[in-house]
Amino acid sequence: MTQGSPYDLLVVGGGINGAGIARDAAGRGLRVALVEQDDLAGHTSSSSTKLIHGGLRYLEYREFGLVRKALQERETLLRSAPHIIRPLRFVMPHMPNLRPAWLIRAGLFLYDHLARRELLAGSRGIVMRRHPAGAPLVDSIERGFVYSDGWVDDARLVVLNAVDAAEHGAAVATRTRLVKAVRSGSEWDAELVGADGTPFTVRARALANAAGPWVGTLLHDALGRAAHHTVRLVKGSHIVTRRLFDHDHAYIFQNPDKRIIFAIPYEHEFTLIGTTDVEYHGDPARVSIDEDETRYLCESINRYFKRKISPADVCWTYSGVRPLLEEEGADNPSAVTRDYRLELDAREGEAPLLSVFGGKITTFRKLAEEAVDRLADALGRSAPAWTAGAPLPGGDIPGAQFERFATRFASEHPWLPAELARRYAHAYGTRAVRMLGEARSLAELGQPLVPGLFECELRYLHDTEWARCADDVLWRRSKLGLHLPADTLTEASASIDAWFAREPAAAPATLTPAQQH
Repeated sequence: MTQGSPYDLLVVGGGINGAGIARDAAGRGLRVALVEQDDLAGHTSSSSTKLIHGGLRYLEYREFGLVRKALQERETLLRSAPHIIRPLRFVMPHMPNLRPAWLIRAGLFLYDHLARRELLAGSRGIVMRRHPAGAPLVDSIERGFVYSDGWVDDARLVVLNAVDAAEHGAAVATRTRLVKAVRSGSEWDAELVGADGTPFTVRARALANAAGPWVGTLLHDALGRAAHHTVRLVKGSHIVTRRLFDHDHAYIFQNPDKRIIFAIPYEHEFTLIGTTDVEYHGDPARVSIDEDETRYLCESINRYFKRKISPADVCWTYSGVRPLLEEEGADNPSAVTRDYRLELDAREGEAPLLSVFGGKITTFRKLAEEAVDRLADALGRSAPAWTAGAPLPGGDIPGAQFERFATRFASEHPWLPAELARRYAHAYGTRAVRMLGEARSLAELGQPLVPGLFECELRYLHDTEWARCADDVLWRRSKLGLHLPADTLTEASASIDAWFAREPAAAPATLTPAQQH
């Protein structure tokens, strides 16, 4: 039996909230362990609409506090990671039969002024025939509105929070499942099963349940406790088609059922369309789009675009289960709040337990800050919040001027093809130089496993970002899988998996067990 000193905090769940909590806590000097049963961002946090936004439609449900909080965070996040988060202009065509123009103007005025705005342009009205965004739309749409929000590479946002947590001393273990945790006085004894199937135990002075859709299951099954809050599982599905328009604006479309649908420029060659809101009662790990959702999204788009699409035009789909905070009287899934609640069980003399219910990707940093404030207080630790002004790894770009940085990076690496240089700049920011290492030519990047993916990057993703298989690389840490011909995807995945199997690189720091069985 090997004894190890206890962690201050064990975080369960490697989605955006768990990674954010681990980062914040480690940066305050707490000894932190983060465990995730699958890959980082393996479920909900890589299946969003990929927006950093206040949530314009939430104003209609009078969620002014949530919108204001999200708008404040929008500015903070744009500064912290300009390589993976960027401003995006949205076009809302005016449909008089759905919402009157005065109501939209009033909502946009609030959206512009509920929080301080420095990086993004304000809203305005447009005449469609005079704006590039009008060309793809049906001729009956004459006017509209334009406003600003942000776009994010959601899976990379999670990974970069975990990387920062690790660089502040946290131990991060993926493919590691919490089986059971029991209080032993002022500590938790947590039974875990590692990636290789080996069981072991760690001790922690506090536990954070950030398991997303599994928050209630974890409380009941692994911790043997009841919760005062519950989550409502709502499936959100997206479809991806070949590019439906040539400009760089996104669209927000109003539907007759009062829902809204986004159409967003995606990965240069594609258009991302979503999302649905469907009550879900199955296993969150096995969620997928159904025919009705695909048809619904196609019909929603066809109300607005001249070019009609059908399910046959869909190149890729993804679905995620959003764990929304359950409220009385919210029968419509679209009306369920996107705010969050933190439930802290911190009885005197017993190890604290904090559970996270609900939330949205835009407010993850604030959620994490509030969570660690409460946990630090329960642990008797005094440490100031720090993440509001701290860049994420690769985000220390002067003035948050990404285009200037990308131009400089390309000029300093003229041997990189322009498209590859830009992808590296977007994915890794200032860390792209670290990823390239000593390479000074394409040949020195190693063997290309698939077009645009070299051994050098794979090794970095394994050693620094916990990538362990093809899906981790092709669909989460990048979207290279979307660009591969469908008939080559199986072979490409197999070659990457084979590389991981034969080239085990040095892994990041692992957990220190209290007991080794």
